[in-house]
Amino acid sequence: MSEFKLDDTIALLSSTPAALDALLRNLPETWIHRREGGDSWTAFEVVGHLIHGERTDWMPRARMILQHGDSRPFDVFDRGGHKQEIQGKSTGQLLDEFAQARSENIAALRSLNLQPGDFARRGKHPALGGVTMSQLLATWAAHDLTHIHQISRIMAYQYRETVGPWSAYLGVMRCNGHSS
Repeated sequence: MSEFKLDDTIALLSSTPAALDALLRNLPETWIHRREGGDSWTAFEVVGHLIHGERTDWMPRARMILQHGDSRPFDVFDRGGHKQEIQGKSTGQLLDEFAQARSENIAALRSLNLQPGDFARRGKHPALGGVTMSQLLATWAAHDLTHIHQISRIMAYQYRETVGPWSAYLGVMRCNGHSS
């Protein structure tokens, strides 16, 4: 698929909370709170990051495109903002918060009643420059997939030595490229 389709994007965005819930809810904390090393994120922190994005990134930027076009740059996204989202919370609470925030954002996105001409409307990213509404919305979906991939890689990393020679067949064990 190379052509942007809002309904397809909404379908993917709508499925992410259930996918994360199925993957993470009720797992032992050792799966949720371990890192790949250094200051990499845990699965728990990734969910916090997704919540933070729901609150401060995707819909605020979509509204900004509609209200201001590219005359005003988007607010800079705080990549450490997830730290506030996760304090004192359980994995279940984060998953519930993410599902609620995403549901509200999907409803808000639908309420914009975007028409095909709106997808070409331009906004201004503070680092990337000009972007279109369709690029923003497509990136929202791809961002979900990036972090689902990241969570699976973080979790697989916990068994990097335990799988023994099978690591040769497990691409997730050799993957080291993503954005956090």
